[in-house]
Amino acid sequence: MPTKQLGPTIRDVARAAGVSIATASRVMNNRAEVAPETSARVRQAMEELGYTASLAARSMRIQATNIIGLVVPELTAPFNLEVVKGVGEAIQESSYDLVIYTKGKLPLRSRPAWEQEHLALLSGGLADGVIVVTPSAPRFEQGAKIVVIDPHGGGTDLPSVVATNRQGAQDAVAHLLGLGHRRIGFIGGREDAQSAADRLEGYRAALAQRGLDVDPSLTQPGDYTRESGYAATVALLALPQPPTAIFATCDAAALGAMDAARALGLRIPHDLSIMGFDNIPEAAMATPPLTTVDQSIQQLGFNATIMLLQMLQDEQPDPALASVPTRIVTRSTCQPIGELAPLEGIRQ
Repeated sequence: MPTKQLGPTIRDVARAAGVSIATASRVMNNRAEVAPETSARVRQAMEELGYTASLAARSMRIQATNIIGLVVPELTAPFNLEVVKGVGEAIQESSYDLVIYTKGKLPLRSRPAWEQEHLALLSGGLADGVIVVTPSAPRFEQGAKIVVIDPHGGGTDLPSVVATNRQGAQDAVAHLLGLGHRRIGFIGGREDAQSAADRLEGYRAALAQRGLDVDPSLTQPGDYTRESGYAATVALLALPQPPTAIFATCDAAALGAMDAARALGLRIPHDLSIMGFDNIPEAAMATPPLTTVDQSIQQLGFNATIMLLQMLQDEQPDPALASVPTRIVTRSTCQPIGELAPLEGIRQ
């Protein structure tokens, strides 16, 4: 069967006019903020390419679409899947449908442009409002109704939903200190994410509360992946005085830490205690099950959707929805220091 030839798209128009997709979208939606000469170039490109917006697209520009957009990197990541479940639950009782834009694993340097492009497509008439999950872009255009989950570390003026990351991390480290641990390794998160900075603050605050200094050698960078958790743990366990416990800023990194410890011949928790943050389903299924900080990921998605629905009704979003409390979930990967075997330093 021959493939049906599709007509020119907004991307083709933007390329021909030498503008961004966002600018082309603004021209097609008759936004006033586009310079006249730029608007003329876009309309000329539309005419030369024979671009004609569909009836559905034209109607979407003049009335509500009853669609909410969700921009999420790497849909298969456990955190993102849990967010989607929360969004889906909240949207069930509304009149809105959900459109998800995702793009597998992208290098961090490529994510801001991808997010901006897809937000422009959605806010240019495809959706009434958009939820953006763990953005890499520090800022977004203010023309659309947007709610952000786990915002960029650069801050945002947009309504956002976050867990109590600093308190959760402080509680996690306090739990390990309560078990007698004093050398506690730290595996960081994405350096551009506010949650990672907050969790590092919580780690430092818990140590300071006990009168302990932060040992820089015990803090390792990470990027919220299992691979980074593995690499960080190998580095921590190679120290002359390795930690007796490790706190990872996400469960994926904690699971990577468990992988590394096992590869180096250690038993968990008999030789090393490990604690995560997230409480993704994989944490409970790990061997042994992972002690972690539950940040109610589905609740993050649920609250963000409720806030956006409020905005779509021209209401102010409820500030009480912006913060989701955390709690410790005790399982089997942590035990008191007195029951741990002494480590002399493990090297590759």
